[in-house]
Amino acid sequence: MPVDSRRLQGPESAFSYTLLKKKDANAEESVLSADLQKMLIGSNQVRKDKRKPTDARPLFLRTGIISQAKGSAYIEQGNTKLVCGVYGPREVQKKSDFRLNGQLFCEFKFAPFSCQKRRSHQQDNEELVLSGLLREALEAAVCLHHFPKAQVEVNIMVIENDGSPLAAALTCASLALASASIPMYDLVIGTAVRQLPKLLLLDPTKEEEWQPKLNHDENNSNLTVGFMPSMQQICAYVHEGVSNPEELEQMLKLVTEYCLKVQPVVQLCLKETIEKMLANEGENKDAE
Repeated sequence: MPVDSRRLQGPESAFSYTLLKKKDANAEESVLSADLQKMLIGSNQVRKDKRKPTDARPLFLRTGIISQAKGSAYIEQGNTKLVCGVYGPREVQKKSDFRLNGQLFCEFKFAPFSCQKRRSHQQDNEELVLSGLLREALEAAVCLHHFPKAQVEVNIMVIENDGSPLAAALTCASLALASASIPMYDLVIGTAVRQLPKLLLLDPTKEEEWQPKLNHDENNSNLTVGFMPSMQQICAYVHEGVSNPEELEQMLKLVTEYCLKVQPVVQLCLKETIEKMLANEGENKDAE
């Protein structure tokens, strides 16, 4: 039987010592359900990072990060940092994949060092699910009929994950596609909100995000939305947890209002990119 020579091999009957630890699941769950809101937000209604519940983290955007890509973008949303590269349109190689409309290929990947627990170099189930959600959201915004029998590749790499990576990826990928001159109906702005009993936290961090193993209360959930501001349409909707319709309506109102505020920032970044491109073209013509 082949053996992995890179690891120290223990006896087959060995098991982790953590399995012998006593776990008081009821006590842990009761503490989280009763004191979770106090742990995340103090009595002065201020979060651990000095934000109010409806305040988002500082946002930084930049294009032209990857020189070999047709379009690229970088985003910092607090300590959540992502980079996106767009390649194509390229002709589809397999005849069986030919379609009248173009195709989007999206890959969402966490860098091995991006999380507290080291990630694998190969895509796991979570990354495959996020890749599918990203593709479905962008397909609603990209004019696929403009490049038939071709595909566009969108690669997202999470450099550091401190919460709401899918929301940041939607904004970053939309900006990268626009910088690559891919025709789009509208930009996609992503954002997330965490619901606690009688409280909403906009743009949650990793610590504030909903955890399925620990939270089972009603009105305790996490919502991620991709919104097209000019068209007033939602192209991505991911809800985890339990919410009643009234609370869910408030969550949607909060995230859409935030997306409308972020839209001018993304447009300004795209405008600066185009101005630099035109200035470089003018300098090249003068040099000739």
